[in-house]
Amino acid sequence: LLCSHSSPGLFQDDDDSCSDYGSRDKPGSGLGRTVPDGNVLFPDIFHTDRLLFYERFKAYQDYILADCKASEVKEFTAEYLEKVLEPSGWQAIWRTNVFEVVVEVVDVEYSSLKAVVQFSEPFLCELRDSTFTLECMQELLELKERRIPLQELWVVYDESGDFDQTALAVEHVSLLCFKRFFYQCIWRTWDEEEEDDFDYFVRCVEPRLRLHYDILEHRVPSGLVADYQNLLSQCEEVYQRFLNVRNSIPSGDLDSEVENVSMVEGLKLYEEIEHLKKKIKVIENPLLRYVFGYQKYSGLQAKGPRPAGTRITHVVSSTVTTNLLQALIRDKLCPESCGKELEIQFHSDLLTAVNACYEGDRVIICPGHYVVYGVFCIADSVELEGYGLPDDIVIEKRGKGDNFVDCTGANIRISSLKLVQHDAVEGILNVHHGKTTLENCVLQCETTGITVRTSAELLMKKSDLYGAKGAGVEIYPGSTCTLLDNGIHHCKEGILVKNFLDEHYDIPKITMVNNMIHNNEGYGVVLVRPMMPSDVKDASAERTKGILLFLEKTAKISKSGTARNFKCFCCFTRLLVMFLLFPDLGNTQPVQLGDGTSCVEGSRQEELPECVTGELKLYEQAGIAEQAEGNDEIANELGATSVKKSQMQKKRLSELGITEADDNLMSQEIFVSIVGNQFKWNGKGSFGTFLF
Repeated sequence: LLCSHSSPGLFQDDDDSCSDYGSRDKPGSGLGRTVPDGNVLFPDIFHTDRLLFYERFKAYQDYILADCKASEVKEFTAEYLEKVLEPSGWQAIWRTNVFEVVVEVVDVEYSSLKAVVQFSEPFLCELRDSTFTLECMQELLELKERRIPLQELWVVYDESGDFDQTALAVEHVSLLCFKRFFYQCIWRTWDEEEEDDFDYFVRCVEPRLRLHYDILEHRVPSGLVADYQNLLSQCEEVYQRFLNVRNSIPSGDLDSEVENVSMVEGLKLYEEIEHLKKKIKVIENPLLRYVFGYQKYSGLQAKGPRPAGTRITHVVSSTVTTNLLQALIRDKLCPESCGKELEIQFHSDLLTAVNACYEGDRVIICPGHYVVYGVFCIADSVELEGYGLPDDIVIEKRGKGDNFVDCTGANIRISSLKLVQHDAVEGILNVHHGKTTLENCVLQCETTGITVRTSAELLMKKSDLYGAKGAGVEIYPGSTCTLLDNGIHHCKEGILVKNFLDEHYDIPKITMVNNMIHNNEGYGVVLVRPMMPSDVKDASAERTKGILLFLEKTAKISKSGTARNFKCFCCFTRLLVMFLLFPDLGNTQPVQLGDGTSCVEGSRQEELPECVTGELKLYEQAGIAEQAEGNDEIANELGATSVKKSQMQKKRLSELGITEADDNLMSQEIFVSIVGNQFKWNGKGSFGTFLF
């Protein structure tokens, strides 16, 4: 008996390279190994938990799932196991929250995805809880009838290579056993409710697998990852409530009031699940993740004024010479020009200077190349000013992180700087709250450029922005954005006016004057807006109540097999609601796309979630000689969207019983000035809209 206690971090990965199927060109194992870090007597295990995307993709698509339906996942998995998994003769480490023990596999039950095991000789274990004894471990194994789920086993390394396929099979199939990787990242408990008309791999596995690796490789903002996890938790909770309601409905007569109430409650929960699934699919789809906005709440707290009421001018320079000091005093620090005595602090580190600022402080940055390993969090009204030309004052961001500059102050000014972004997940500058003024700056982006969030305001003038792999400027609903005399070029899109999937905000107030938007991969400006049938949505609240009453009566139509057919009933009632609310749904007209194809609005798209009923509706500008027409087109589209938003707000207020509203509240007139802008050499044209 060899037994010890250790912390949860038992193993340390020492080899990041691994192959999905090993190399058969030479004898021996083609997989890596992981060396134990706690109990040195433990055997090594196969290193399979860091497979590359294409390795997992190939395994699922070609060998495990293929073209199976959601209801066939377990069946296909069992068939895969029978082909590649050794039925006995291999060792594994059985890992739980309180112990780890080496076991020997004597048989495999493929259909249940379990292995029949016995303790190895000699007996090796690792205890994390001193109260859990050897007797407890033996009792647990007997209680499980010596059958251990494959997801709890880690195959012991074997140099011969005979068990490479077994190790990979356990890794892949453990993903399908609703634990470890697959349970957290791919499988959902409600997947078995999915319709079998669709390929499960294409519809669910591939987008979730890509999202998982996008998160691992820091291509998804942490705020969006948190939203995704919260949505999954909410959907799981609602789904369990739905199952409880559905299972409580008897399969007999449904004429009683109790059964009718349960049917209505179940329908509401089902609709809530569908709504949450819709939001989850938006995040899983990279295109929709890009065009739709998400709420991000900054936790930055403003310091406010100094207790003494003083304001300090911070001077940042790696070295200070007498000539530089004289020039600073003459141009920036002269009491006569400032009108009052100045208190000055000198810094060699820019991030330290910004973090030392209080309300009303000023930071003067001298020429030089500053490398920053962190995020500028500006929560107070401060001014960052470069002393010289932007190309002479370069601030370069290195190291991982969501953002480069986060702004929440009431009135922030940034001028005469060059910002160079590396390794950031989100944009180079993020305006969460308040007003930020950016003047005479150069922004060399890597991911997104500038993001102007809801209720925030950006004034950007005489600046140059380029290199963003996303949009140069992302404008959220309810924000204010003024762009004057700027250059936005060599980005994926020049400007992206975002929207929320199911949250209603006013269209942003946008002013664009004399900007040069050119050489972007996609469009100069993209507007994301809902596709709204103009006439049909004026249905009264009374009509909606009548439909709900009708649904309550319709719940009585199923006399037997209610729990089994509940989903069919829900689908029927949803279709009924659609046709009652939208009688012209069957008369939709095709929308012409820029590539000559067409799609029917309201039809179901295989590659996009059901919530998306259209694609980019292109407005090609190649044949327009005058740039003024492009400006007018953007202004007209924004104005039309503003009117639609106003109509939706009136309808919501009417449903709440507010029949008369203040004109200032209801009109929400959007000041949109889009004149004098030039759109040249953008890959897909000057302007496009994404309809959903």
